[in-house]
Amino acid sequence: MLNLKTAELQNKEAWEKAGIALPQYDVEAMRAKTEAAPTWVHFGAGNIFRGFIARLQQDLLNQGLTDTGIVAVETFDFDVIDKIYKPYDSLALVVGMKADGKLEKNVVASIAEGVKADSSDATEMAKLEKIFVNPSLQMMSFTITEKGYALTNMEGKFFPVVESDIAAGPNGQVKHAMSVVASLLYKRFKAGKLPMAVVSMDNCSHNGEKLQKGVMTVAKAWAEKGLVEADFIAYLEDEKTIAFPWSMIDKITPRPSKVVEEELEKSGVADMAPVVTSKNTFIAPFVNCEIPEYLVVEDKFPNGRPALEKAGVYMTDRDTVNNTERMKVTTCLNPLHTALAVYGCVLGYNSIASEMKDAELKAMVEKIGYEEGMPVVVDPKILKPMDFIHEVIDERLPNPFIPDMPQRIATDTSQKIAIRFGETIKSYIAREDLDAKTLTFIPLAIAGWFRYLLAVDDEGKAIEVSSDPMKDEMQQKLSDIKFGDQASYNGELKEILKNTNLFATDLTACGLADKIEAMFVEEIAGPGAVRATLKKYLQK
Repeated sequence: MLNLKTAELQNKEAWEKAGIALPQYDVEAMRAKTEAAPTWVHFGAGNIFRGFIARLQQDLLNQGLTDTGIVAVETFDFDVIDKIYKPYDSLALVVGMKADGKLEKNVVASIAEGVKADSSDATEMAKLEKIFVNPSLQMMSFTITEKGYALTNMEGKFFPVVESDIAAGPNGQVKHAMSVVASLLYKRFKAGKLPMAVVSMDNCSHNGEKLQKGVMTVAKAWAEKGLVEADFIAYLEDEKTIAFPWSMIDKITPRPSKVVEEELEKSGVADMAPVVTSKNTFIAPFVNCEIPEYLVVEDKFPNGRPALEKAGVYMTDRDTVNNTERMKVTTCLNPLHTALAVYGCVLGYNSIASEMKDAELKAMVEKIGYEEGMPVVVDPKILKPMDFIHEVIDERLPNPFIPDMPQRIATDTSQKIAIRFGETIKSYIAREDLDAKTLTFIPLAIAGWFRYLLAVDDEGKAIEVSSDPMKDEMQQKLSDIKFGDQASYNGELKEILKNTNLFATDLTACGLADKIEAMFVEEIAGPGAVRATLKKYLQK
């Protein structure tokens, strides 16, 4: 049996026989060089990092374009380091899943080490501080999800952990990811105002801006308390020393697939079973992912950077990053995903790929993308919107070997709906040649979200609604509405549809609220009403 261990990489014939490609560089030499002169630290040690970002650095190592790896830092779930990194020598087995069922298998060894950002562990924090005071460090990047940047609740008050971090100061035992980052940047400041780039690679709008705001909020709170020098704030605000580039990332890396696990075991790879951590992270020594991938990064790196363009990354300006992100998030992928998610849950699906075999659901996302989205799509020039959306609809979403679930995509929908649907609606309002009231399938997707929040499927059976920071509040507002009783609706959506924070615009003012209400009422009529409503609007 093959074991995912550094020492066993010497058994090249056995790995080759198993159809698994190995790194083409000296792994131990890379780790030694990284310890001496680190260049890249990444926060967020999960699947998108191991399956995409770490593989980019592996490409550069294989090409001889760099001699250092990435130090992976986990800020949330320390079990990931203890159960997935340490037992496997920080190696990852990355499996690309093609639509024809073929697998591309690679051992990724570019992760030099996994470290826990655990302020209660002096040894781990000392490792991080040593890295951050080294002049060689060029960048820190992030895939910690959009929640990782949030410092306040819906009322704008600091979370208790943030209040504690602010009181503790940069030399205290800070816990929130943004406080940890600010603390480490303070160490770098004290070491000689050393430059670097701080790069969010999270899948959210204006990610660099969110990251910068999070770090600056903590730093300025410390400054107000006299816990850091005013020069530290100036250091963070000067792009010549600390830059916060924006980026757009796109690659589906779903939960570990049982099919992949079994295939690896058949190939002779031992101990590939996923684990569930104490924080309910479902993660395995392997990462299964789709083949298509995109990373567009604003080229702003004060201390230099890896030759990422040689690994397929688009290095460009902020406007192009923003336009690419808008293309993807407001038209060509994310709105389709959200529409499939809410309707898939209500119609009993557990697979996005299976939904794409459903004639009505496939037609719905085609209408949202091709007919309603494309007239206002932003063209980033570096990618063609029509080519991108064709790949999404014809290849990516229908891939039966990507075990992505509507239940996962439906998570945090309240935080996504403004950008995914609201921006297109706003574009229609702004254009003299378009009328927002002509939209049908974007309103249908919004109505479907409200229907999903009732936690009842199309047959009247209870379903679990995915986690969402507004879940309880929204369900309370809809609590008097009953499945099978259209008369139980008494205008509960009216005030919600005016919420510009939720939808990016007042849907009543633009004339869509009445349409969404009518669709929603049709969908609560009784068993089969959701399906019937889909068919009705698709036949018009």
